[in-house]
Amino acid sequence: MKKRSEIDDVLDIIHDVVEKIPFNKVLGLTVDSLNFDQPSVKLTMRPELIGNFIRGSLHGGVISGTLDFMGGLVAFLGVLKTMQGQPVQAMAERFAKIGTIDLRIDYLRPGLGEHFIATGYVLRTGKKVAVTRMELHNDKRQLIAVGTGAYTVA
Repeated sequence: MKKRSEIDDVLDIIHDVVEKIPFNKVLGLTVDSLNFDQPSVKLTMRPELIGNFIRGSLHGGVISGTLDFMGGLVAFLGVLKTMQGQPVQAMAERFAKIGTIDLRIDYLRPGLGEHFIATGYVLRTGKKVAVTRMELHNDKRQLIAVGTGAYTVA
């Protein structure tokens, strides 16, 4: 059996926190994976999330909020890689400092589907700022939107 590391403990904490954030609860975001190379969150379509009631597509704010959250999560995971060996408390405190500086969303097609998966990766992590790239796909694996975000990490 593999020995658990401090990072494993922090990932467990983050998993719990992600699903307790009030806005994430409103959106219905759940953690799909906290894998460093391919983290993802899932969003299940509900009537409350519809923006265009004629088409039944996701509201642009839901898409933006989901991608923004994914960007912040990816930024933190990038920082976490650099903190290996540090106390769990220090890693958890760093999570509380993540904040959005800038966010750009490109809506590529209507948000139609049963559920959606947001993924992301770090473009660059500095001492104070991380830049990330995020994508939102529907259940048919169609690319719905992409985003780029800058996040404070210190």
